[in-house]
Amino acid sequence: MDAVTVPAPAPAAAAGMPPRRVLGAYLAEARSECLRYLRAPGFMLPIVLFPTMFYLLFGIVMAKSEGTDATRYLLASYGVFGVMSPGLFGFGVSLAIERDGGLLTLKRALPMPPGAYLLGKMLMAMAAAAMVVLLLLAMALGLAHLPLTAAQAGALLLTGTLGVLPFCALGMFVGTLIKGQGAPGMLNLVYLPMSFLSGLWFPLPMLPKVLQQIAPVWPSYHLDRIALAAVGLGQGAWWPHALALAGFAAAFLLLAARRLRRHG
Repeated sequence: MDAVTVPAPAPAAAAGMPPRRVLGAYLAEARSECLRYLRAPGFMLPIVLFPTMFYLLFGIVMAKSEGTDATRYLLASYGVFGVMSPGLFGFGVSLAIERDGGLLTLKRALPMPPGAYLLGKMLMAMAAAAMVVLLLLAMALGLAHLPLTAAQAGALLLTGTLGVLPFCALGMFVGTLIKGQGAPGMLNLVYLPMSFLSGLWFPLPMLPKVLQQIAPVWPSYHLDRIALAAVGLGQGAWWPHALALAGFAAAFLLLAARRLRRHG
């Protein structure tokens, strides 16, 4: 009797799903990712506490005598500092660990839309970034009594929520390069120096001239320029910085996708 070969389900089968089931798969993956990180205090607490503690100390208590411009400046800068973290660590560390454990290979074999995995992580990072910005805004308005308009607060929230995406792409790329155990240390070597060299901790004019000249190399510099414009301290147009961030996101996403296709 001739053997009958039954083909294994492939991710491409998701293309034949009814639209309602495809949408359900995306929503289920996004919900799973968000719940997984909300239930992991070791991930969420540092993301929320570090920028809020720094802003409370340096942006409200110590900057009180410097006037509202210093408080406004540090609101934008520490907002960018806080937004970078969920993108870098939420993507980079989890991707490296899931590659090591074989979970990424399993998800590829499932009959689900191939973009659901990435979209779930992106929505998680955007939600965490929005939470950080909202907490900083609450502190600025409630404790520092910073005179922000509703339009400025909304612009800063939108900047933080969308501005996490280039760091998601960067974290994804780093996560394809290293093993899970080394991911947190490597990402800290990216996160902290980039924050310092972009002028997030100190205004750029306080840094050596050579560091000021190379600041546009970092995506955090461009996001900081947009955040400063959102709170009324920007100089010049914001859209060239938005284009630069879109370029960073596209470049790192393509590099990460190439690595995943070749090395898994």
